Amino acid sequence: MPIVTIRDVVAIGAAVLGPLTVAVVMVPSRGTISTVNLVLILVVVVVAVATLGNRFAGAIAALSSAVWFAFFFTPPYYQFAIFRSVDLQTTVLLVVIGVMTSQLAVTARRVKVLAVTDADYLARVHEIAMLAQTAAAPSMVIDAVARHLTQILYLRRCHFEYGPSPLHLPHLDADGTIVLGHRHVDVERHGLPDREIELPVFGDDHCYGRYLLRSAPGTSPSRQARLAAVSLADQVGNVLAAATSHHAS
Repeated sequence: MPIVTIRDVVAIGAAVLGPLTVAVVMVPSRGTISTVNLVLILVVVVVAVATLGNRFAGAIAALSSAVWFAFFFTPPYYQFAIFRSVDLQTTVLLVVIGVMTSQLAVTARRVKVLAVTDADYLARVHEIAMLAQTAAAPSMVIDAVARHLTQILYLRRCHFEYGPSPLHLPHLDADGTIVLGHRHVDVERHGLPDREIELPVFGDDHCYGRYLLRSAPGTSPSRQARLAAVSLADQVGNVLAAATSHHAS
């Protein structure tokens, strides 16, 4: 039987009250702040809760965020009702992004997933999540993520290959570190290795492939950027896992 710790109890409390508190604080800015920014702020709350607690707390925070987003920021205000399809899509997307991001935060205990709370990186995650809902084929998401990876990691080349790697290349790990052999590369001090790097893509614990990254000389992308890259790749894994499941059925 799992042991419930004080930390878990605090996380559940934060999951219930955190999104409500933030939503109330943002109500006076309802007419001046964009819907995308509202969603991003609430996702940051979900990530913080998941980092503090566990997947369950993260899921509750995602649902709580969606409920209070609908209550305070979708007309008619102060009602648990949504009449516009665009508001319904945004609310559902908030739950999806919140659950996905909280799961990433817990998977490797990424307290350093504060990473993805940077507004620019969150906007990229949000964009890919929206694309994943509407894309006609996984290749559209794969290509879009490749473009984002090129920009945030300052790459010369980036492409996706299906299947596990036949080579022992340096790889970008789940916690944002670069692993070369049995050691971690100090990217901040030495930059990215001057060779191809793998970014594995997993979905449902299955490796569907990897992005092969080639950096520009002397580049040292921040840990936040590297964690954002992992988050983007994980979304590709989810899309491929869903596509595989669909074809199997």
